[in-house]
Amino acid sequence: MSEEILINVTPMESRVAVVENGVVQEIHLERTQHRGIVGNIYQGKVVRVLPGMQAAFVEIGLSRTAFIHVADLVQAASSSSNLAEQSISHLLREGQSLLVQVSKDPIGSKGARLSTELSIPSRYLVYMPGGHHIGVSLRIEDEAERERLRQILGQALEAEGVREAGGFILRTVAEGMNAEDIRADIRYLRRLWEQIQTRIGQAACPALIYEDLPLALRTLRDLFSARTEKLRIDSREVFQKISRFAEELVPEAASRLEHYPGERPIFDLYGIEDEIQRALERKVPLKSGGYLVIDPAEAMTTIDVNTGAFVGHKTLEETLFKTNLEAATAIGRQLRLRNLGGIIIIDFIDMAGEEHRRQVLRTLERQLERDHAKTHIVGITELGLVQLTRKRTRESLEQILCETCPCCSGRGTLKTAETVCYEIFREILREERAFGAGGYRVLANQTVVDRLLDEESANVADLEAFIGRPIRFQVESLYSQEQYDVVLL
Repeated sequence: MSEEILINVTPMESRVAVVENGVVQEIHLERTQHRGIVGNIYQGKVVRVLPGMQAAFVEIGLSRTAFIHVADLVQAASSSSNLAEQSISHLLREGQSLLVQVSKDPIGSKGARLSTELSIPSRYLVYMPGGHHIGVSLRIEDEAERERLRQILGQALEAEGVREAGGFILRTVAEGMNAEDIRADIRYLRRLWEQIQTRIGQAACPALIYEDLPLALRTLRDLFSARTEKLRIDSREVFQKISRFAEELVPEAASRLEHYPGERPIFDLYGIEDEIQRALERKVPLKSGGYLVIDPAEAMTTIDVNTGAFVGHKTLEETLFKTNLEAATAIGRQLRLRNLGGIIIIDFIDMAGEEHRRQVLRTLERQLERDHAKTHIVGITELGLVQLTRKRTRESLEQILCETCPCCSGRGTLKTAETVCYEIFREILREERAFGAGGYRVLANQTVVDRLLDEESANVADLEAFIGRPIRFQVESLYSQEQYDVVLL
């Protein structure tokens, strides 16, 4: 499977696309004025403790206070195995200084989610200063390789003299690496942690102690893998930065970095712009003729599978099975592409065969195994709905690129012109009973006024005769279809 990573950089934003066999799998965005803060470490100040919620609000220097739950306090975990017995008021007090790391970006009206369990990633390792164990990524499934890596890491920690300095987890990309690669990463993390400790001692409160790498460098650290054939960057300045970073941290990537100097934008060349537009649409067509309908909401995201124009060639069961198989593959890609997180409910088309249901679920599981975000299939409900969760750390593609429609307030529907006309009639009757003015002027959208003067003209005449007052209409081009005003004359 061939994989390429494309990086488009402008002064305003950086965008990354992961392309497998010519198909876009992931889109990552970071804007200069609104950089993500996941991974940043802050010296925070507790401003409010909420025992009833087992949580606290922490000021870290952002526009909104951040949020920490008792389960994310390391001292709570170390002092008791049962976090439910720990009251957060015994662990934190207002005005207290607290060293925290952001685990989730602010999303919507919610502030950032924090943890006191610090973790600092490098190319092959994640260093946890407050930890004590050595772990291996669950994505490395070969037991012999897992044991080899554990031994290499243990020996490297002894050699570097940092065996008791904290916990380490070997990342997925460490698979196949040798002892020298691991030791270089340990030295890098040790230098970085020493710098952080120096800043902690000098910082006021609240203050930023450590800022995670910008998107372009994070891409090389987190997304670049052995199967990546090329990483192309369209900015010479960023290409030079990534090259220097690769020499220090990811030497095996240096030969696969490439500067793209073409006049045509790199995302246009690979059709990424069109894919981004399609990722904002509600309906996702499948090659067979079926389609998905994806509806993100505040509490969860629902995905509905439909056969559409696909009628199959054999039996009904075979048609439904093929549609569901294709949908399972498409859903795995859409979750990554749109960066959908939280609770996800999938309504596959009902199938009679137990074996077919098992194969569809297994196909979905295989697609989710490729996901960088942590995913978990909870199971199938009594109604046949597949439940899964996907860890949400950053805003989805839609949340970054779009805002709530001011006309429908995010409902996705508007009242019909007919409905608004009848609301206007009722409002005129209310005004007449309350004030008894000499007449009324209605300010409304063009569509509503057109209907009042055409289809509803007889009703308008009847209303004028009933109240004995003239009614005039005026178009307001800036009004939405639901907006109107009744002015007394």
